[in-house]
Amino acid sequence: MYLGIDLGTSALKAVLLAEDGRIVAQQSAPLEVSRPHPQWSEQSPADWWRALGIALTELARTHASAMRAVRAIGLSGQMHGAVLLDAAGDVLRPAILWNDGRSEPQCAELAERVPRLAQIAGNLAMPGFTAPKLLWVHDHQPQIFAKVAKVLLPKDWLRWKLSGEFFTDCSDASGTLWLDVAAREWSDELLAACGLTRAQMPALVEGSAPAGRLKRDVAERFGLNAGIVIAGGGGDNAASAVGMGAIAPGDGFVSLGTSGVIFLCSDRFLPAPQSAVHAFCHALPHAWHQMSVMLSAASALRWVTQLTDRRDEAELLAEVEALDERSLDQAPLFLPYLAGERTPHNDAQAQGVLFGLTHEHGAAALGYAVIEGVSFGLLDGWQTLDEPTRALARSLDLVGGGARSATWGRLLATLLDRPLTKRDGGEAGGALGAARLAWLADGGRLEEVCAKQAVIESFQPQPERRAALMSRYARFRALYPLLRDSFRV
Repeated sequence: MYLGIDLGTSALKAVLLAEDGRIVAQQSAPLEVSRPHPQWSEQSPADWWRALGIALTELARTHASAMRAVRAIGLSGQMHGAVLLDAAGDVLRPAILWNDGRSEPQCAELAERVPRLAQIAGNLAMPGFTAPKLLWVHDHQPQIFAKVAKVLLPKDWLRWKLSGEFFTDCSDASGTLWLDVAAREWSDELLAACGLTRAQMPALVEGSAPAGRLKRDVAERFGLNAGIVIAGGGGDNAASAVGMGAIAPGDGFVSLGTSGVIFLCSDRFLPAPQSAVHAFCHALPHAWHQMSVMLSAASALRWVTQLTDRRDEAELLAEVEALDERSLDQAPLFLPYLAGERTPHNDAQAQGVLFGLTHEHGAAALGYAVIEGVSFGLLDGWQTLDEPTRALARSLDLVGGGARSATWGRLLATLLDRPLTKRDGGEAGGALGAARLAWLADGGRLEEVCAKQAVIESFQPQPERRAALMSRYARFRALYPLLRDSFRV
């Protein structure tokens, strides 16, 4: 039995995975984001630990024998977050999250200090990444920066609480802007540019390697065995890829979570910083991936559901499903930049826009506009990825909360011109991948552990809708350049 823990932005999830590949049980606990100032996004690490306690306590209550049979633990989590510890291991301030936009000036400063940054880190300096956050703390909270003894990523703070040891994996470290992504090593040059050293970083391992052991007091609390291995784990998307069996060149998926992601595996480091593409290490050795990222996806659907006073997303999507083609073609256009944007614009100042509203537009039209706008944003990202790798991707998996919508699935399949498949266990996402990485750290064979899950639903492109959609896409693409300067007023 293997335990996978995924620290998301809106919830922490935990799964128990049997050695025949079955998910035996899963639990989750909700999390809230604090936004004390415009563009800020923070969470208290203490809330992560509380959520972990809720999830594991419930698993111990309902599946005590399975918890006693756990042989290893894997960790997955939201990337880029900055957890700052002092020499005693105490948290110095709330964690600054991946979708925090305050550090745009520090991004420019970092790029100026290290002209080779994009070549070493494989990515542009963006406010969501970890390094600019530390420069912001240096500039605005110098008394805190002076006390920083360790900088941890969110999942690795949980590892510290579980094991008392400091490790991270190469996939998660790729999102810091301190990693030489090709060499899979910390870059002293990039660390020095932020006033940091390797001593303040956790040790690096591959996601499938051992990285700490469970402390006795934690084991006793949750009905686990003391001393079991904790795997290196992975950033949320790399772990999700492992969970889906996306481990070979051309394998990939579309994620409709809080953020929107298109993920493609490769066997080479393929940086494309000019398009704001992310080039990261995979959670497995000798593997990398490209990723286009938009900051609002299913979170935009949640926003419009609340705006239209619908009970939940399912109620609004049922109204969207009932729209005829004329209503779809006359719906407003939506720029989905509610929290700024990464690929392809790299613009923390970008804002959401509903364009072309009339008296005829009701809740259903707004709901459609939002899922279409997110889909257009994902198509923007798809077109920035390495063309030969895209050609290998004959189909893509679909994961995340938005994958529950057949309407959204068909829309994305049509725009990307690829079948999209939902697989068994896809709702477990990074937690399933984390459990698989734990299995690998315990000696499992890659071919057995990372087999693709069974397809439970597929969405085919609709050629008859593509021409109308691409006409609307052309209008969508024209809006951002026209409005870009207005976002800065």
